[in-house]
Amino acid sequence: QVQLVETGGGLVQPGGSLRLSCAASGSIFRLAAMGWYRQAPGKQREVVATVTRGGNTNYADSVKGRFTISRDNAKTTVYLQMTSLKPEDTAVYYCNLNIDVQNYWGQGTQVTVSS
Repeated sequence: QVQLVETGGGLVQPGGSLRLSCAASGSIFRLAAMGWYRQAPGKQREVVATVTRGGNTNYADSVKGRFTISRDNAKTTVYLQMTSLKPEDTAVYYCNLNIDVQNYWGQGTQVTVSS
């Protein structure tokens, strides 16, 4: 069984930075693709950034140049470094682990960007 635990959310002013972390249990981390998703109130969950097991990354257009996803296989942790945050980045951020047709989700961490 895989468990994902996100940390690092909080309240930040526009233009500020936050780093989210997602620690994964289990031995399949290095074989899995990892991703960060977010869901704002009244909106559908959307992909923010993904990283393959080989380290290839992809980003939503809305966060390109501002967010960076990375993974540390030794620590079985994936990170999302967020800079130049905007109010529209406010959402609950979820970590995702994908391997074959299986998907696992964390409980989510709230990010609020407000002055």
